[in-house]
Amino acid sequence: MSHNHSFIPFTRPSFNQETIDAVSEVLRSGWVTSGPKVAEFEATLSKYFANRPVRCFANGTATMKIALQVAGIGDGDEVITTPISWVATSNVILSIGAKPVFVDIDPVTRNIDLNQVSAAITSKTRAIMPVYLAGLSVNMDQLYALAKQHHLRVIEDAAQAFGSQWKGKKIGSFGDLVSFSFQANKNLTTVEGGCLVLNNADEAKLAEKLRLQGLTRQGMDGMDVDVLGGKDNLTDVNAAIGLEQLKQLPSYQARRAALAHQYFEAILAELKSARLQDLKLELPVANFTGNNWHMFQVVLPLEQLNTDRAQIMTELKDLGIGTGVHYPAITGFTLYKNQGYKTSDTPIAERIGRSILTLPLFAAMADEDIGRIASGLVGILLKYRKN
Repeated sequence: MSHNHSFIPFTRPSFNQETIDAVSEVLRSGWVTSGPKVAEFEATLSKYFANRPVRCFANGTATMKIALQVAGIGDGDEVITTPISWVATSNVILSIGAKPVFVDIDPVTRNIDLNQVSAAITSKTRAIMPVYLAGLSVNMDQLYALAKQHHLRVIEDAAQAFGSQWKGKKIGSFGDLVSFSFQANKNLTTVEGGCLVLNNADEAKLAEKLRLQGLTRQGMDGMDVDVLGGKDNLTDVNAAIGLEQLKQLPSYQARRAALAHQYFEAILAELKSARLQDLKLELPVANFTGNNWHMFQVVLPLEQLNTDRAQIMTELKDLGIGTGVHYPAITGFTLYKNQGYKTSDTPIAERIGRSILTLPLFAAMADEDIGRIASGLVGILLKYRKN
C-alpha cells in the first residue's frame, strides 16, 4: 500500500459557501448571541418534528440535563441507561443528584437491551434513558410499552440520531423528551449545540428558564427568577449554521447510506478473498430504512487475534486511515468505579467497549476511500490472525 494517499479522518463536517455567507451575515448584523436566528431555527426544527415544541441549547449535554430537570428527576431518583455511550449520558444523571443504573446491551444493535430493563426497575426508578448508538434507535414500540407499564418518563438520548426513523416516523416526532446533539461530528452540525423536543408549552417554558438562569422577563424592565437555571443558550451564529445544514441534510443522508452500503460489500468481499470468513468481525445492523448512518462501527474479533485494538488503530493510521472509539464502557472509568460500578456487571458492554472500532464515514468521502479502508483493515486482521 503506497503512503501517498491523503489521510482519511474518521469524520469531517461539510460547510458550503452558503453556510459561510450565513455566518458572515450574522456577524455583520450585530446580533450574535441568542436572537432571531435561534427563533427561526427552533421554528424550523419544530416543523421537522411534526410541530412538537423544540428548544435549542449550547450543546447536547445541556439538553439531556434539562430534560431530566423538566421531568422532575433529582436527588435519590434512579435512571436506567446504557454503559455504551459517551460519558455525558450518565454524567448528567449524576449532576442532578440522581443515580444511573446500567443495563447491559444487545450485542447486535449495541443499544440497551430492553428485555433486561424490567429486572433493573426499583421503587426509586423514575426514567429510562436509552441511547441510539451510531444513529440506530431501539425498538420504540417496546420502549414506550415498558415506560407505560412501569409509569416511567423516557428521555431519549438521540444525540447521534438526527434524521433516523422508526417505522417511517422521524425520531423526535413522537415519544416523550427527545434530546439531539449538533456537535461537530454529528450528521447535522452547528459546531456546538443541541435541541430538545418537548411535550407541551409548559415544558418548553420551563426548559427556557433552565437554560438561562431561571429568568423570566416582563414588560420593559420586569425580571424574575423562580428556578435555578444555568447558562446553556445557543447563539445565532450556531443557529445560522444549523439552518443551512438542515437544507443539505437529505443529500448528506443519502450519501452516508450509499457509503454504508459500500462498506458492507467491500468488507465482506475482502474477508472472502483473504479466506477470513471464520473471523467473527461484527458489522453493524444493516438497517437502511431507519438508520441515519451517523457512524459505521465494527466489533473486532480480538479473541481470534494476536493483537489489541490500539495496535490495529495505529497500523490503520500508518495507512492514512483515521479511526475512533465510541465508546469504552462507562462503568470502567475511575469516577464510576469509585462509586461501586463494575464493568463485569454488564459483560456484553464490557466486551464491545473493548473491541468496538469506528471507521471513517462522512458525506464528503470518496467511493474509493471505502475500498482502501476495507482492504487496510482486513490486511491487518489477516496479519494478526491466530493460527
